[in-house]
Amino acid sequence: MLIKASKILIIISIILDLVSSFLDKIIYNTGYMIKLDDHQTRLLRKLRLELGPEVLGALADPEVVEILLNPDSSLWIEKRGDMTRIGAMTPVNAKHLLGTIAASLDTTINREQPLLEGELLLDGSRVAGSLPPITTNPTFAIRKKASAVFSLEQYVARGAMNADQRETLQAALKARLNILVAGGTSSGKTTLANAVIHGISELCRQDRLIVIEDTAEIQCQAENALLLRANSTVDLLRLLRLSLRYRPDRILVGEVRGPEALALLKAWNTGHPGGVATVHANSAAAALVRLEQLVAEAGLTEAQALIGEAVDLVVYMDKHRGVRRVREVIEVRGWEPAGYSINRRSELCL
Repeated sequence: MLIKASKILIIISIILDLVSSFLDKIIYNTGYMIKLDDHQTRLLRKLRLELGPEVLGALADPEVVEILLNPDSSLWIEKRGDMTRIGAMTPVNAKHLLGTIAASLDTTINREQPLLEGELLLDGSRVAGSLPPITTNPTFAIRKKASAVFSLEQYVARGAMNADQRETLQAALKARLNILVAGGTSSGKTTLANAVIHGISELCRQDRLIVIEDTAEIQCQAENALLLRANSTVDLLRLLRLSLRYRPDRILVGEVRGPEALALLKAWNTGHPGGVATVHANSAAAALVRLEQLVAEAGLTEAQALIGEAVDLVVYMDKHRGVRRVREVIEVRGWEPAGYSINRRSELCL
């Protein structure tokens, strides 16, 4: 009996070793399991070594949002809205790490090209890095991908949204209204956008969604969806124009930050309603002004009427004392000589 049990344990051990070896060549990236080749596997192992236990621990902590390296070699994390120092990383280590990340992205970072932007091979987190002479020592910022997609009901349960706001959003999704999610840096715009897109996949299952972004942050669970990714040679504007040929019911943009805003508004206005996009702004009303500025980059200086017609709802996310909440939801009814016609649907009292 003991011999048989021993044999079973040996077999289990062999199976676990094989599974471990296989999983070492598998990573989670942009919602898919991707098998790595030998070169990528070596890069992944090198990346884990150079990240070190502090950064790896922070990446594994679901409550950590960002990981930052300052020029003085100090490592910081944002967790539960607070910044905490967790250790240090030498300039030599940081330089090697950025080189490994660059290699995984099939690019380079050096004194002549001292900037790096992309995604971490390990888990798809967004990473930005810099070398001297841009900074005195190597630095980086890692923005983690959302560990889960929350529903609008969960936002209400957590106190991040009130019931009226949820009902307004759900009604807007069913009515195919265009929704702009606004907020400052690290306010939770993308997480809320993911919740809104989750609502679309639940309430409007028949719709075909086209998701356009330059970093892998949107998590789309719809059955009929196409994800398009911008890069250094194909920008968001070109992808927006391309998306119209893919028979979209709804066009979703991770973040609008340039002249592509004009193409998006035109698409929303010409047979593709029910879209979602995010934008940096300090209030719901300021989000409309921000769109004006972005559209002006495309050469259209009088865009208020177009914005008033294309944008139906603005949801503003705010981080107050470390807590991310939906601060206000406004309905945009159009543009008049006196300004935008706005109906303030609901506001969360802090």
